[in-house]
Amino acid sequence: MGIVRKALASRPVAAFTSPHTVDHYLDQVHPMLAVHHVRARVVEVIRETGVASTVVLRPNGSWRGFKPGQHVEFGVEVDGKRRVRVFSVSSSTQRKDGLFSVSVKAHPDGYVSQYLHHELCPRTLVHLSQADGDFVLPDSVPDDLLLLSGGSGITPVMSMLRTLRDTGHRGRVTFLHYARSRDDEMFSDELDELDASLDFATVVRIYTREPVEGAELAGRFTVEHLKHLGVDAASTLSYVCGPAGLIATVRDAYDELDAADQLRMEYFKVPTVDLDAADATGTLTFEDSGIAADNSGTTILEQAEAAGLKPAYGCRMGVCNTCALKKNHGAVRHVISGEITASTDETIKICVQVPVGDVNVAL
Repeated sequence: MGIVRKALASRPVAAFTSPHTVDHYLDQVHPMLAVHHVRARVVEVIRETGVASTVVLRPNGSWRGFKPGQHVEFGVEVDGKRRVRVFSVSSSTQRKDGLFSVSVKAHPDGYVSQYLHHELCPRTLVHLSQADGDFVLPDSVPDDLLLLSGGSGITPVMSMLRTLRDTGHRGRVTFLHYARSRDDEMFSDELDELDASLDFATVVRIYTREPVEGAELAGRFTVEHLKHLGVDAASTLSYVCGPAGLIATVRDAYDELDAADQLRMEYFKVPTVDLDAADATGTLTFEDSGIAADNSGTTILEQAEAAGLKPAYGCRMGVCNTCALKKNHGAVRHVISGEITASTDETIKICVQVPVGDVNVAL
């Protein structure tokens, strides 16, 4: 099949099928035969909690695999309309059956995550991107490693832990996870098993709202938690994924410990924008729509929606490029990094950019 796929992807075939692509014609035969487009069939939907599920997928031959920690754009068609969101891969890279999984918490206002949790069923065709993202383990994993997560931020670091287990890792790994309660925690039974069976890993879970009686640690993250577990931040490669508040606390702690170079971060939800920020001034103009509004201080995507516009978007956290468009002029601030840019005619992701003063965008 690989030889056939390579032949179908060749320039002569592309010229023969022009102006359409070869995938356009393969769609008429079978959608999983696509040469360039990644697609998958749902094999199983596993309920992890009352609001979270794991989707096991069988990808077609266009899938190039993933590194633990990466994410995919996940698209489903409902009522003739394709909706795309970004989800982290949660499975090990070492599965022998060619399958992989994504694990998702259903958010109240998340159409795709709600559909995935309540309605998605086996055999459904899913449209995917290739795996992407820099929140990944290095090729050579160091002897000391910290995997820290909060809530559904556990999914990419779970992929890391599972992969380390399956590749025979023998270094020291501390897996520290924060959840509201055990009922709210994904992968609880497997984490119990991993804690009991992995010689190289210390698996610690802290339930912030319903702590377990006699637990060795309690409450939200503090440096004391690291000290208790014997983690030296300055010498331990550390990964943290979760809500903005957790990441900000961990980042500040590593800054204070002069260990910022050891920390790798991944948000699953962008930080809340300060509506009283000093740069919430000026006018945001949507040039193509002829609409202008006072800058409210929220992201350009949120302000566009408040103005009655319906811009395309995917992840709403700056990962995919679905909402990318041209900023004609003006300055914008990235809500995660804080970086301000003011280049003319630059492409920006409007879900993570806040106007600074007067801004004009092509929308």
